[in-house]
Amino acid sequence: MKRRWNMSLWIGVLILFFGLGSYVPIFSRYPVTRDFPWANILLLLVGGFFMARGLTRAFRQPDVYRGRILGTGLAVLCLVGCTLFVYGLFFLVRQIPPSPDAPKIGQKAPEFSLPDQNGKAVTLSELISSGAQSGDAKPRGALLIFYRGHW
Repeated sequence: MKRRWNMSLWIGVLILFFGLGSYVPIFSRYPVTRDFPWANILLLLVGGFFMARGLTRAFRQPDVYRGRILGTGLAVLCLVGCTLFVYGLFFLVRQIPPSPDAPKIGQKAPEFSLPDQNGKAVTLSELISSGAQSGDAKPRGALLIFYRGHW
């Protein structure tokens, strides 16, 4: 009897790999999936279901379905990936210290001096007033983006 490909196992592996690798390039761009990764968790659960179904088939009917050895190895790899994903998103991210002193939206930024792309020191007041000095009718503004991070 010719053995068949265990499609449930392979579909589960593909969904799991997509769920693990899609958070940063796709789902972190949108606030509804960035703040809580429900889409990735749903993908991981669906992929895990298909993989478990495929492994069950492979071990219960080894004369019909393939995938006992390779499926087990891929299941372990996916389990490690899912564990690291959950650990990173639900534990490591919570370890970032709070930033209560960071400026709020609309709040005036404190004066600062930072090097520009050429290494020359530039202050915030220079950036804002450079438009008025160059003959423009209105002073220029500066857009400041603060990334919350931990170094």
